[in-house]
Parts: sequence; C-alpha cells; structure tokens
Amino acid sequence: MDARLRRVNKEIADCKNDKSSNIKIDLVDSSPFHLKGSFPGPQDTPYEGGHFEVDIVIPEAYPFQPVKMKFITKVYHPNVSSASGAICLDILKDAWSPVLTLKSTLISLQSLLCSPEPNDPQDAEVAKHYTTSKRSFDETARYWTQIYAGGSGSRSKVETKEPSKDEVAIAGLEKAHVDQFEALGFERSKVIDVLRRLNYRGANVANISEDRIVEELLK
Repeated sequence: MDARLRRVNKEIADCKNDKSSNIKIDLVDSSPFHLKGSFPGPQDTPYEGGHFEVDIVIPEAYPFQPVKMKFITKVYHPNVSSASGAICLDILKDAWSPVLTLKSTLISLQSLLCSPEPNDPQDAEVAKHYTTSKRSFDETARYWTQIYAGGSGSRSKVETKEPSKDEVAIAGLEKAHVDQFEALGFERSKVIDVLRRLNYRGANVANISEDRIVEELLK
C-alpha cells in the first residue's frame, strides 16, 4: 500500500470515528481518491439548516499538493462560484500544508460560510450583492439554502422543487423592480439577467438610472 493510499484511508477512518464534528467523507465509487465530503450549514448564518456536499479529488502528490474541492450543492456566497461550485480559499491553493487533512479542510470550508471574503471573490456578482446590500444578500443566501441544501442535499429533492423555484428570489432581486421593467415589454428572463448583472439591489438602486437599465435591455 503506497503512502498516499495509507494516509487517505486513515483520514477517512478518523473522520468516521469523530462523531462530534458532523463532517462526513464517503467514497464516490470504488476509488479512495474520489470522495464526497459533507457538513451542516453553520448556525446563525443564512446557511443554517442546510446540508452541503463537496466533491473531493485527491491528487497524486497528496499530501504535498492540495486536494481539489468544489461544492456539489449550489451555494450563494462570494467565495463560491454560483455556476460551477469552484471555491476561492487560500488553503486550497498556495497556503496548503501537508499537515492539513481532509476533515480540517472541510471544517475550513464550513468556516468560510460564516466569514465571507468579498474582497477576494470567486463570484464577483455575489460579492457585489454582499457589499452593497447585506440584508438582501442574506435573504438570497437563505433562499438558496432552502431550495438547494434543504436537509438531505439529494439531487432528487432539488428536482422535485424545480417548478416552484422563484427565479427573482434566486437572483436576489425585488419582484417590484422586475415587474416594473417587464411591464415595458421586456422578457422577464432578460430583465432578471440585466438587473442581476447591474446589482440593482438595496441602496445601489439609487445609483442606477432607469434609462441605463433600458439601454442594457435593448442590447
């Protein structure tokens, strides 16, 4: 058994024996080098009550090279891509150390949900939402947690909720704003896309003229 396999097997076993952290690691298939991690959303955050799953790939040079992790569960967070689940976290890049483990790295991801770093974002649009209207951001993150991470984290449950998703709430926008421009004859999906890109939320609404929005809608 090579050193990498020995280390990974030990880390999986250690995680299973630790009942207090609520961090879980499971095999995706027969390979111990492709895993799925999971953890509950931190308390007192918009992610509370959610169950978050992470895809884990162990590189050949592990533990001297960082693990590759991305969220399987969709997360509304400045440091997580809302499209791909890619994560911006220093220990997954240049701050990695061989003393870190799969469990400690997943705990760091859980902590990242508590403490976003909008100045070093993975998703610039979400970061803008966070910095300009924290209350609206929290509502959107909470809604994403409800529809994408609602307890089981299973894809089937997400799919059964698909028809009832509120596209306006997912984009973190006000329904009245979307209705206003839709009433001018623009397609609803385009209105949502433009208002989201322009960060037409909270106090930032006063900084964007209606003419500017119409101009973008006409492109």
